[in-house]
Amino acid sequence: MTVYSDYSSVMWQPCKADIDNANMTHFMRAVNARWQQDIQDFQSLHDFSVTQSEKFMRSFWDYAQIISPQSFDGEFKTDEILCYRGDDKENNTMRDAVFFPHMKINYAENMLRHTGDKPAIIFKSEGEISQTITWDELHERVAALSWYFRDNGVGEGDKVVALMPNMIETVIAFLATASVGAVWSSSSPDFGVAGVLDRFGQISPKIFITSDAYYYAGKLNGIIEKASEIGKNLPTLEKIIVMPLVKMAPNLSSFENANIVLWQDILKNHDERLLEFTHVSFNSPQFIMYSSGTTGKPKSIVHSAGGVLIKLLLEHQLHCNVKFGDRLFYFTTCGWMMWNWQITALASGATICLYDGSPFHPHRDVLFNYIDDEEINIFGVSAKYIDAYKKAGGNAKKTHELSSLKMILSTGSPLVPESFDFVYENVRGDIHLASISGGTDILGCFVGGNPILPVHRGEIQSPILGMDVKNYDEGGNIIPAGEGKRGELVCTSPFTSMPIEFYNDEGGKKYTKAYFKKFANIWCHGDYIEETINGGYIIHGRSDTTLNPGGVRIGTAEIYRQVEQFNGILESLVIGQKWDNDTRIVLFVRLSDGGHGLTESLKNDIKSHIRKNCSPRHVPAKIIAVGDIPRTRSGKITELAVRDIIHGQEINNTEAIANPSALEYFKNLTELEC
Repeated sequence: MTVYSDYSSVMWQPCKADIDNANMTHFMRAVNARWQQDIQDFQSLHDFSVTQSEKFMRSFWDYAQIISPQSFDGEFKTDEILCYRGDDKENNTMRDAVFFPHMKINYAENMLRHTGDKPAIIFKSEGEISQTITWDELHERVAALSWYFRDNGVGEGDKVVALMPNMIETVIAFLATASVGAVWSSSSPDFGVAGVLDRFGQISPKIFITSDAYYYAGKLNGIIEKASEIGKNLPTLEKIIVMPLVKMAPNLSSFENANIVLWQDILKNHDERLLEFTHVSFNSPQFIMYSSGTTGKPKSIVHSAGGVLIKLLLEHQLHCNVKFGDRLFYFTTCGWMMWNWQITALASGATICLYDGSPFHPHRDVLFNYIDDEEINIFGVSAKYIDAYKKAGGNAKKTHELSSLKMILSTGSPLVPESFDFVYENVRGDIHLASISGGTDILGCFVGGNPILPVHRGEIQSPILGMDVKNYDEGGNIIPAGEGKRGELVCTSPFTSMPIEFYNDEGGKKYTKAYFKKFANIWCHGDYIEETINGGYIIHGRSDTTLNPGGVRIGTAEIYRQVEQFNGILESLVIGQKWDNDTRIVLFVRLSDGGHGLTESLKNDIKSHIRKNCSPRHVPAKIIAVGDIPRTRSGKITELAVRDIIHGQEINNTEAIANPSALEYFKNLTELEC
């Protein structure tokens, strides 16, 4: 394997033709022509996007051809693009920002702007399920469900919730929901009853949509019994819709509700009327998302229709260079924000490729087969997937053509430099690899890929346009790029996909505490970051899990990077334990042999490697083998839950954890008593 320097090595460079043909370059030219600018590089374009945000957002509205029943007439006015609630114009706050206050849109109308017999959605699942739907067929099926909604009184502001696999009908259900102006919220079908009710029970839904089953790791998991129990405990429900994945006529006797209907019956009875769209305010609710809830009841985060639409269009078209006819895939469930991110690519004319099931069943190359079979252009996975594929011995460069692929996306956790090496050595050497980072909180990214900039090893390429990202120290001072110092990821000016509110948050107290408590009027996201001399970013983990031995801040990602280089270690988790009036670092490892191989020799090798490549401060005081590592439903390890357990605190919401039994490994460990 090629040995690269620690950071900064250029691993991919767009050629002149790529830069000239990039959507980013076309948009830059449009901005120059519209506003008599002389912007010639990304940094200048980004500066324009945050210092003249009204002109920038108006330009992108036109560039993306956002569909609205209204138009901008006459002279350009900044308050038509961005204004603030309240009368105190001298003390505007980020929370009071309102984008496009007079405009109306419909999210589904923008996603369904295309017609024809080309594929709109491709779906594959375990169990040999494979389906394709064209743009025209998609219009017809969305119309059928939307008219069912209208006929049953579902309209603007009503809540539609779904417990569904990542299948075509789930996208149809969302589009129908959005078409009538209703609000969508979804959950992955592997959630338990309590976990679903912790979420849907907060928002008083009118419609509940479920499937009969889902596949995972070769097992068919029925969810009818679970769905019926959920339905019994949502008193505001008026209709339950069952969309079968496996059986066209599943047994529905467990539902104690006369208002239950099968998806295919809706199609039969509502298949002749044309699709119509209810236009809502740009800032009307469209999605309700949820925090992970691993240390308490999940917060219900309300996102606006227009704010999310324009944010994701910008990320797709400018930062991912999505063009009409591209095929885009992201491995996700319906409970992760990347599902919303992926399906919105329909608005750019992309074919979205869905997959439901294990990414390693029946073998490690399932997703790479999907790339070749369906000629996928943009392929997205988690950083953990890349590491797991590496440890499974995968080498797609030798086993697959991947000739259609032009971009690989990674998120969910920091993509370490060695994973950059692996992709370029074992997947494709001429690929645009983009690590991206954002969150459910903003339903988008702060930093991400960039088609006109080089990829540097271990770095996220650039801030996202319109995101005024800074690196702050504890005192609220900007840490200059290239100094190697880590701080808080903050955003210092408004952006369109800030949440409208938290549901049932009286006076917005929880919202303010979540994002604006640390720095007044500055969005503090909770990521521990570093800005590089190249203008890129390195995420060093969550700032609320930052370790503080001897008062020195250490990002957990720094340690994970070193530990993951040991082939016998499948995954790891690191926390800080209160000890002797200080904090000591404790490292838990899951080994491929079940933990039997954690010898004193291996412990010493791990410590030596961390000391050599980080510092003596990074070396764990304890290394302990465990049988499993707890993680959230979206695959993120739950450091905070483990930290609470070892300090004797109860975890009250285990439903948020995909493998809650793993928590038992961390209780009453004698190794932590000395």
